[in-house]
Amino acid sequence: MHVSEYDPYSPTIRKKDSFTNRLLLVRMHKHYWYYRVTYPGKILLFAFFLSGVGTISVSVPIYNLFSVLMALILIDGIVSWIFRPHCDLRGDFPAQTTAGQPAVGHFTVTNKGWLPIYDLAVSFRWLEKPLSQTDRDDTLDYLPRGESVDMTVTIDAPQRGFYALPKLGVHTLFPFHLNRSGSAALPGKSLLVLPAFHQLTSVDLPVGSKFQPGGIALTSNVGESPEYVGNREYVPGEPARRLDFRSWARLGKPVVREYQEEYYCRIALILDTYMPNDSWLVRKLKSLRQRYQPKTDYGQSMNVLEAGISLTASIADALSRGEYLIDLFAAGPELYVFRAGRHTAHFDNVLEILSCVDRCPDDPFETIGPAVFEELSNVSTAVCIFLDWDEQREKMARAVLDSGSSLKTIIIHEGETTKPYNSDEFGQAWHFTPDKIAKGKVESL
Repeated sequence: MHVSEYDPYSPTIRKKDSFTNRLLLVRMHKHYWYYRVTYPGKILLFAFFLSGVGTISVSVPIYNLFSVLMALILIDGIVSWIFRPHCDLRGDFPAQTTAGQPAVGHFTVTNKGWLPIYDLAVSFRWLEKPLSQTDRDDTLDYLPRGESVDMTVTIDAPQRGFYALPKLGVHTLFPFHLNRSGSAALPGKSLLVLPAFHQLTSVDLPVGSKFQPGGIALTSNVGESPEYVGNREYVPGEPARRLDFRSWARLGKPVVREYQEEYYCRIALILDTYMPNDSWLVRKLKSLRQRYQPKTDYGQSMNVLEAGISLTASIADALSRGEYLIDLFAAGPELYVFRAGRHTAHFDNVLEILSCVDRCPDDPFETIGPAVFEELSNVSTAVCIFLDWDEQREKMARAVLDSGSSLKTIIIHEGETTKPYNSDEFGQAWHFTPDKIAKGKVESL
């Protein structure tokens, strides 16, 4: 029997259509409730539906209130539709900002319609939490036909991450500021919020230099070259570019230049993101605790993972100003391995990776371990930022020491760790609380 490609009675099609309808209803709800209707408009709608009991009988006095509110809603809707803006919107929004710092976009609005525009505003339709537009309803009283005006759009970004911004549009609140009437003018884009951090005055590392295979290719654009140490006789198979023709002419036999191999200080910066899932009650208690905690300089309380990411950014910033090769290892839902320092990459690239690192609910050391162990033979020092201390983290630290690399251990934890830290085996460890890091009280390591 032949089956057509589209069967409206197919369970799969019905499920897809049902999902599409639900998605459409969600979008309509967001559009009208979070964008079109203002806060005074929501209050008026609530009063309108509450007064609807007056429609039972016209003799009830509340019926008069119902009629007045209905007239206000109708007049506001009709007038705002007539005076809805027809504009040309030009400008751009910054691609990135730092957590706790507002992102400000500058735009030029030109009135292309036949009527003047009253109570003009520029805003996004809705934003992902925790983003918010602080000047959403800051209006311009009057924009004549054919005139232009410069306006700003400010987004408050309290938390790091990668966010998709919706369309940006021009709307009017005229006449009663009950609803926003307009249309989107610019397509949506993305906003990268980098993690906030405090600069460290110094980072004391037990560093040393190791030979790096690849030498100058590994540290490109640093303005260095292998050091010339002398000449020796040519060995068949050596590259011709090393031939010293002047010495060859003087001695009468092939001679090559000899260079000293390169040794660099390479630092492995290992970020622990392992945060196992808590029970429902524990999550609620933590949420209440963060809500009533004193606010940090970044405008919110900082949990253990955010504190670890902030301190990692501080350490990377301090190391990037020195003559180091930095390998960043971070395990979240995905494993991030990135090399920076000595001009092979900018510090901004490290921040971009840290802005997208998420918590790992499953033990990541089985994933991050092999990637780190492969590089330990060339690593001079490993800086490990742990969120706790237990068997798996102890195993990771022991593998670093067994490879011959130096170890600097940093533990970010509130209260006692799962397992006591053995300073006799692993050396001194630095213990910090998230609150201490958030307030910038860590000045040196």
